[in-house]
Order: sequence, then C-alpha cells, then structure tokens
Amino acid sequence: MAAAAEFSAGRPLVSGGAVMCLAVPGKILAVEERNGARFARVEFGGITREACLDLVPEAAAGDYVLVHVGFAISRVDAEEAARTYKLLEEMELLEAEGLGAGANAPAE
Repeated sequence: MAAAAEFSAGRPLVSGGAVMCLAVPGKILAVEERNGARFARVEFGGITREACLDLVPEAAAGDYVLVHVGFAISRVDAEEAARTYKLLEEMELLEAEGLGAGANAPAE
C-alpha cells in the first residue's frame, strides 16, 4: 500500500522532509527578448505566467514546455503536456505551485 503524501506549506515532501518543486507543463503564448534573454508568456490551464526560455532556445509560440521555478526546462508535445497537467490536477499539486483553481481569485 502506498504511503500518503506529506506536505509542508502546500508543497509535497520527499524522503527526509525536503520540499519538492514541480515542473508544470504550459503552452507558450508569446515570446520576447529583454536584455539579451528570451522570455515567454506561458499558459497553465487558463493562468498565465512568465518563464525564461534560455534553456530551450528552440521553443517558440505555440510550443508546450515544462516550467520549473520560472525556467522552461524542456519542450513536450501537446498530449504529454495534457496528461501531465491532468495528473498534477488529480494529485492536487497545482495549488502549491500557484496554479490551482483559486489562483486567479482576488485577495481578501
């Protein structure tokens, strides 16, 4: 039987109590260059965030990328992006990354 996931400040814990960050798939909406670096607006299930594209220089608008701590780290196809996003949703791990259902709700 699998052990229940443990969480700290909404983030999943791994062995030894370390906090685990996720790479979340998103679709690149637009790309721009600023101060010699490439940045993109990336959509994650209706929520848009900025990500640096310097680690995946071949990435372009319309591509899907895995984003970890604000950096796109690899390209993925649309099917893999959808599968991964759905799994993260089912595991309720998107809210810990600020991408859950309440992420766009106004602050109270």
